[in-house]
Amino acid sequence: MTTRRHVIKAIAAGTAAGVFALGARPAMAQDVSVVTLAVPGPLGDVVLGAEDAKVTVIEYASLTCGHCADFHNDVFPEFKKKYIDTGKVRFILREFPLDDLALLGFMLARSQGNEKYYAVTDLLFSQQGKTWARIGDDKPLDALRETVRQAGITQENFDATLKDRKLYDGVVAVRERGLKELGIDATPMFFINGKRFPGALSLSDLEKAIDPLLAG
Repeated sequence: MTTRRHVIKAIAAGTAAGVFALGARPAMAQDVSVVTLAVPGPLGDVVLGAEDAKVTVIEYASLTCGHCADFHNDVFPEFKKKYIDTGKVRFILREFPLDDLALLGFMLARSQGNEKYYAVTDLLFSQQGKTWARIGDDKPLDALRETVRQAGITQENFDATLKDRKLYDGVVAVRERGLKELGIDATPMFFINGKRFPGALSLSDLEKAIDPLLAG
């Protein structure tokens, strides 16, 4: 039976075994400098909001993380309306896949370009545990393939992405830097102007963190 941790061995041969091990991490300060956080991965950041916003929120998430899905399904729409759409906050989602299935999900989102990146990640968060990422699913690739059809990703697109080493390496690089240099060991992890906030945040949590920065 194909397990969720080994669904993309075709592109991860000789590499995947160490990708998801959360081994020893360097001691890290609670917060991270905005300069350090500003460094994007090889594929670049996909940014929502005004480039000159006073506040930057960076989230490290996994598409198979239930708490990440809760945030994106229940909190993010109102957060986006209040802060991102009004130019107050610049938001970046960065990839921190907890398993191969999440890694492939991010690769599929990346394969559609920046304009459709959030449409794909939003779809996968909304359908997590319903049509894909289900515990015990013995055909995880089939479930993921059927789900992303809703975003216009064809069988041909899916198969090409599965073999795309550049996308694989790019997503893994973001995760590895987050693990080794930023001390991330769980998802979701938020950085608000460099200050670290672990766990799924409520809108109230975000307001308490962001509003003083906007007023300052």
